[in-house]
Amino acid sequence: MRNTRHAKLIMAFSLFLGIALWTSSARADVVAIGPGAFPPGSTLITFTGLANGTEVNGLSVGGVTFSYSLGNGHVVIDGGPGTTNNVGPPNIVSIGNPSGILTITLASSSTMFGYGYALLNQIAVANATTITLFSGVTNVGSLSYNGVPDPTFTGGFAGIQSTLAFDRVQVIFAAAPAFALDNIRIATAAPVPEPTTMLLFGTGLAFMAAKIRKRNKAIKSE
Repeated sequence: MRNTRHAKLIMAFSLFLGIALWTSSARADVVAIGPGAFPPGSTLITFTGLANGTEVNGLSVGGVTFSYSLGNGHVVIDGGPGTTNNVGPPNIVSIGNPSGILTITLASSSTMFGYGYALLNQIAVANATTITLFSGVTNVGSLSYNGVPDPTFTGGFAGIQSTLAFDRVQVIFAAAPAFALDNIRIATAAPVPEPTTMLLFGTGLAFMAAKIRKRNKAIKSE
């Protein structure tokens, strides 16, 4: 009888913990990060060696594939706008319609992603670029970044870290005559338990301990 009760308690706790972990992992937290947050050995794509005029739509570099929602002739490898704090030739440059979506399909699932960017503008721009993460077809999370003179052209570094892994990234830019993108960084950070998960785990342990104490008291009183 005692073993049966004990087994039921363990089963109930396991079910509770499983549901708690599944519920927590169904939501992703995303935070902005700088280039210094990427660990040593992270993937860095600089487009070195690619000729000016190389079509970006369909381009593959180091197992990472690029596509542009408006098709060919809008985004190429080029030397513009020149060197900024986060962009240096050769880099991705829009030469046609800059309002399309640049999709970057990763070689494997990751939790960290970032890039340097510049807009053909010289003033601060709110929501200058936006990153949206996907795991398959599931939207994992999204962040927007304000651009500032960097040092002349509006831009900066857009970096994101997610508590859930992703394998595809979509990038868009605010209205501007053109954009540039360079120094793409990709990495997988060591998993850190979410605070909600730890709270639920602790609550489950306390619940199980209370049940065991109650059972032991009942046994002693028999």
